[in-house]
Amino acid sequence: MEIVKIPKMEKKEYDALITDGYVARIAFQGNKYPYIAPFLYVFDGKFLYFLSTKYGRKNDLFRKSPYVSVEIEKYTQDLSCYTFVTMQGYLVQEEDAIQKKIVRKKFVEMIDERALSPNILAALGHKPGEPIEAIASEERSNIWKLTGVVDIVALKNL
Repeated sequence: MEIVKIPKMEKKEYDALITDGYVARIAFQGNKYPYIAPFLYVFDGKFLYFLSTKYGRKNDLFRKSPYVSVEIEKYTQDLSCYTFVTMQGYLVQEEDAIQKKIVRKKFVEMIDERALSPNILAALGHKPGEPIEAIASEERSNIWKLTGVVDIVALKNL
């Protein structure tokens, strides 16, 4: 019996997958088991940026170890088409005031362009009834940047 390997994607293909998406899963190093959580993200062509509430287990794990695995996927309902990319690197908290404003504005634009439900605001430290622009004008969430990527696995179906 011959084992068929899933084909790899080229950089151009997985960059397109990352650009087209907006939800990633981040696996943090837990005490015994990994801890995986979904995050909204924006991609500037070089870095992935994530908004994280300033509370919860993910913050504790981030402080203990910023080394993570990030996964982004896209698939059809019947799984006839699928692609995914995983990246291993580490998160840094964005501290530059100008860059934080740029990234927060990108999140507002992404949420607006994709017509995401205002309910998503609760995952970002805001009340769902608030204007989306509050993300850009207030700092109720941390901005994390994926950097130091040491491994990328990007696969697609045949």
